Amino acid sequence: MSANPVILLTPRRHGDDRGWFMETYNARSLAAEGFDTPFVQDNLSLSRPVGTLRGLHFQAPPNGQDKLVRCAHGRILDVAVDLRRGSPTYSKWVGAELSAENGHQLLIPIGFGHGFVTLEPDCEVAYKCTALYAPESDGGVRWDDPAIGIDWPLQGEPMLSDKDRVQPLLAEFDSPFEYDGRPLLSLGPDHYGNL
Repeated sequence: MSANPVILLTPRRHGDDRGWFMETYNARSLAAEGFDTPFVQDNLSLSRPVGTLRGLHFQAPPNGQDKLVRCAHGRILDVAVDLRRGSPTYSKWVGAELSAENGHQLLIPIGFGHGFVTLEPDCEVAYKCTALYAPESDGGVRWDDPAIGIDWPLQGEPMLSDKDRVQPLLAEFDSPFEYDGRPLLSLGPDHYGNL
């Protein structure tokens, strides 16, 4: 099992003069990282303007979702925030630039808030989930909570949904997630976070 609960994946690309090919999901490769939960739902979002911010979202138990996120078109900053009660890294976050060009993916487990901001126009973000969407378990925390302190690369005010404008701050949030013994670790020197 990976020491880091959030895993940055860099699938191998096979290219030639025509372009490239890559596997976007391989159960055996993820099992080697200690992840063997089956995915049951695929989602795709289109965010047209630069600065569209979606998050920070999660699904609470018993409908918690692990997510495997990639950017199929465009470029985003994708982030995961530790929301596990008792975690030494509670409220800490990590992030990575995901793009159609770099092919990177972020595996975000249950217990983490997830969000992203678009860095280019017309971004398509695809993600696989280990549980079906359950509206009664839908939740989130504020994207701009100073207790989290995400350094969003914004040029002005973000484009937000009505739902994301009114999410609670961590101080008002009673986490439904338990700490599993694995603190959040950095994704590496070229990535984002506040660890």
